[in-house]
Amino acid sequence: MTSGSPHVPAEKLPQPHTVSVRLRVNGAECAVEIDLRTTLLDTLREHLHLTGAKKGCDHGQCGACTVLVNGRRINSCLTLGVMHEPDDIVTIEGLGSPGALHPLQAAFVERDGFQCGYCTSGQICSAVGMLAESKAGWPSHATADVASPRIPLTDAEIRERMSGNICRCAAYPNIVSAIRDVAQGDRS
Repeated sequence: MTSGSPHVPAEKLPQPHTVSVRLRVNGAECAVEIDLRTTLLDTLREHLHLTGAKKGCDHGQCGACTVLVNGRRINSCLTLGVMHEPDDIVTIEGLGSPGALHPLQAAFVERDGFQCGYCTSGQICSAVGMLAESKAGWPSHATADVASPRIPLTDAEIRERMSGNICRCAAYPNIVSAIRDVAQGDRS
């Protein structure tokens, strides 16, 4: 025992406060019992066994945990599971299936947009959200004309919009090519 720190019996320590939460994930309603402090990432991985979203940095800096919430991309490590009860959550597992890949999944395979694959689910979910943002006319820091109703997705524009997703293997040229293929309609 260190001086100045009294021994506290385990039964007197604060206990985790768990709640029952109903989430809509990949089109299915899921009931989970989670600690209030559980991140959405840990809720998906540890409680729902959806392990596509990865825990890379656990600080919102790498993008490996990116999922879609109400169509928008978020870092699931930076938000709590209890905050998303009314939301529509889509993970990489909900984008496509082995027999019917999402166009971005197919483009990543065709363009070899991955090496080790650890960041791939986050890259693809982020790209889905990014393409929706672009289609809605949202500019980025690389947008030449922010007043333009249609923003061309140049390689520089794609790189800027995907800058929150890190690929430690440096497959960036192939990732950009895959996204550009889908953006240009080369894949439906």
